Amino acid sequence: MGTTLTLPFTGTSNIPEAPGFQIVDALSVYDDERVFQAICAGACGYLLKNTPPAELLTAIREAASGGAPISPKIASKVLPIFRQILPHEPSPAALTPHALRLLHLLVEGHNFKTAAAEMGVSVHGISFHTRNIYEKLQVHSKSEAVAKALRLGLVR
Repeated sequence: MGTTLTLPFTGTSNIPEAPGFQIVDALSVYDDERVFQAICAGACGYLLKNTPPAELLTAIREAASGGAPISPKIASKVLPIFRQILPHEPSPAALTPHALRLLHLLVEGHNFKTAAAEMGVSVHGISFHTRNIYEKLQVHSKSEAVAKALRLGLVR
């Protein structure tokens, strides 16, 4: 179990270098910029100064055991920001009709050679389109592409 410092800092440059310590910052009023600066500077949690003493002790223990205590009011402001920066799931519109047809054939169990014959293109062409599908679906294999396409409802 590590040691936790809970201190009100006036800025991220004031967060002390404290190896072996977990830093939990406390603030009076929520400020997006300050929260992100503190977290980037090494704070493992963020609480409002008006946190009741019993909850503060629980948060300190949580931080000391490797947790990341954040006041519910701060979490309700921070979480929507993270939702905006996370990559969104690809939509069917992100794939061309040709890519969707190839994906459908892969779901049916075709390999590249039989898919190429079915679509009237070369195996090299199938390989090219498959790489584009992998990139757009953010996957690394045919089985991942098939699973994600089914999960997202891109093919039936």
